[in-house]
Order: sequence, then C-alpha cells, then structure tokens
Amino acid sequence: MKFLQTGACLLAFLAAALLPDAHGATNTPFRILTSFYPMYIHTLNIAGNIPGVEIKNLTRPTTGCLHDYQATPDDIARLTAADAVVINGGGMEAFLDKSLQGGRKPAVINASEGIEWLRDEHGINPHVWASPTLAIQQVENIARQLAAADPAHAGIYKQQAQKYVTQLEALRDRMRPELQRLRVRDLVTFHEAFVYFAREFNFNAIAVVTADDGMIPRPRELVQTATLIKARHIPAIFVEPQYASDAALTIARETGAGIYTLDPGVTGPARADAYVRTMEANLLELQRALK
Repeated sequence: MKFLQTGACLLAFLAAALLPDAHGATNTPFRILTSFYPMYIHTLNIAGNIPGVEIKNLTRPTTGCLHDYQATPDDIARLTAADAVVINGGGMEAFLDKSLQGGRKPAVINASEGIEWLRDEHGINPHVWASPTLAIQQVENIARQLAAADPAHAGIYKQQAQKYVTQLEALRDRMRPELQRLRVRDLVTFHEAFVYFAREFNFNAIAVVTADDGMIPRPRELVQTATLIKARHIPAIFVEPQYASDAALTIARETGAGIYTLDPGVTGPARADAYVRTMEANLLELQRALK
C-alpha cells in the first residue's frame, strides 16, 4: 500500500510539472540562444520578460562581429541545450555550420529571411541590422519563426514584436528628414557595416578602407582614400568604437578631415532600448560631422 501511495504521489508530481502555466508553457522553459549582440537585442524586445521563456546570448556582448569567431566547447554545449538559436545569416555565423552537426539540433531562427544581400568583391555583406528598415524586417522574421517554434507563446511574441516595430518605425521616421538635410552625402568608413545604413538614408558609401573588422589597411588603400577625400572635399572620416583608429589618424593628418565615431551596434549593454539609443547617437554624430 505504501508503495502504491508513493507511486501515485510521483505521478501526480510529474503531471503537475507538465501542466501549462497561464501562457501555455510547461515548467521547463523554452530556451532561446542568440548568436551575437544585435540578435540578442532584437530577441530581448520580442521574447523578454515572458514567463517560461529564457534568452541567452552565445557570445560575449563585447565580441563584435563574428567574421572570425571560433566556437568553444561551452558554446556547443549551450547550442545543444537550446530550443531555438537566432542568427543573422549571410555568413555571419559560419562557425555554427559545424557546431550544429550531429546531436540535438535547436530550431534555427533566420532573422534575415527574405532580405536581399548586398555583395562586393569580398562576398555577401551581412550587416543588414544597421538599416532601421531591415532591422524591422529582422524583428518580424524572428517573431514569426519563434511563434512557429514555440506556439505556446506565439501571441505574446507577436504582440511584443509589434510594439518594438512601432518604436523602430518612429526612430527611422525621425532620422530620415534630419539626415536628408545634411549637405555632405559622401561617407568614408573603416568597416563595411554602414553600407546598408548609407543606402537607407541616401548617403554614398564611397570608401570602405577595410572590409573586415580588425584588418590593417594596406598603404596603397590609405593613399587612395586620402586622395579621394581631398578631391571630393570630404570633411569627415568615420571609425567604429569597437576597433582601433590608427589608420584614420594617418589619413586625417594627410587630409585635414575630422575623425568621428559611428557605432554599428555590435557591442553594448543588455538593454532593450540599446539599438534605438545607438542609432540616435549616430544621428547626432552625423549631424556634427556633416552639417
């Protein structure tokens, strides 16, 4: 009799553990893993503060772009434990191709589904999130695919995504007229992160000194860029806070152009409003540099 009572209690405990909560989730959380900082901020706005949903970022928030990132054993363990992994796509997370082979596979949430990539001699440019319009499309993609992967929370994913999309639309609509007023339309940057941004706001990305972050420009590149800046009377060179600006200092001394900072939003605090704050700061910096 005692054995039967114990067995009944165990069954009751297991049944209770599997009962859905108010959002339809079980006591086991739906685990979302994001590949890097921009995807984390998008997903935080879509799935943050939902009971039964857990969000973690795979890489450190100081990592930046993932062009040369190598997965660690701990990364692979976290991947196999996740229910969904949110990626930017476009080759940004190439290291995941091998990491997701074999073992338990999470649902892959492709934030850039349906987005047309820009290409150059180096291949696909994956930095689509720097365009507010494309960031909106990424948010909508993430919400739709998360809803399919986790139907129990589908409604609240979509609800929170729409709230964030409204904020991003307001951000874009503030930026457009302000940036359109700027007399100078040529941008010289030290990383290809702002090509989509330039297209969004009708700038000419006339020179990208290094295509990949962390690369040291060749002397010939520096001479060509300095010649272009002089010829077109460009007043500003834009660097990124994540990377060294020694080459920019060399060009500035040669041309007299000022050095300013644009942030592609690949590092920062774990705040839902981080993308909006970064873009607002970029707006002010462009106004300061190009007015």
